[in-house]
Amino acid sequence: MKPVIGVTTSARSGWRIFPLVAFNVWLAGGRAVRWVAGQPSDVSGVDGIIIGGGDDISPDLYGGQIITSSRLDPARDKMETCLVEEAMQQGKPVLGICRGSQMLNIALGGRLDQDAYGTYDKSERVWTILPKKVVEIVPDTRLAAHTDTVPMKVNALHSQAVSTLGRGLRVAARDTGGMIQAIERTEEPFALGVQWHPEHLFYARRQRAIFRALVSAARASAEQTAQLPQVDEGAPA
Repeated sequence: MKPVIGVTTSARSGWRIFPLVAFNVWLAGGRAVRWVAGQPSDVSGVDGIIIGGGDDISPDLYGGQIITSSRLDPARDKMETCLVEEAMQQGKPVLGICRGSQMLNIALGGRLDQDAYGTYDKSERVWTILPKKVVEIVPDTRLAAHTDTVPMKVNALHSQAVSTLGRGLRVAARDTGGMIQAIERTEEPFALGVQWHPEHLFYARRQRAIFRALVSAARASAEQTAQLPQVDEGAPA
């Protein structure tokens, strides 16, 4: 059976982006279900999770300042924080996309740079779904194992970026100006966050490999769970 992947989305714009993410999951051999704040989202009912892009994360969660132009969704922030924590507890793999990469870091105790391009003034500032930003993959990382270490061109739709790493995370990619563009867990369960949007780049083999990495980890997690002894709650003590 295909691994089931729960995908968190914005309540405002998720209806547009979910089909594209679901398509990428399908290409990788999985099946996606959409999760929105205020509706059921059960980690135990899926084999893996994608924390999707969209709304800004509330600065309250990482010590930033409220900006009037920010699109905030506190209910989504709370839902996704809980989902990441539960996924780690249950051994379920997680992929974070753009906002999702930032949320993965925050949920594990990290922080964000609210004005990333102000800090990294040598980073090329682009705002496009087209692959125009160059990122450099760190050797000997999970990401490198799936995409190799040749610099890749990606899209960019962000002004914030990971600064202080969360528990158990390491840098997996940076742009040419030094800004963090991907993070990952060093141990199981699998967790990878990319600052770009690979779902828009499904025509690129290395971007599809990111979704395949998640689905493969989800399949392995599901098989491991299936091998655990089943407890008969009706059996006498």
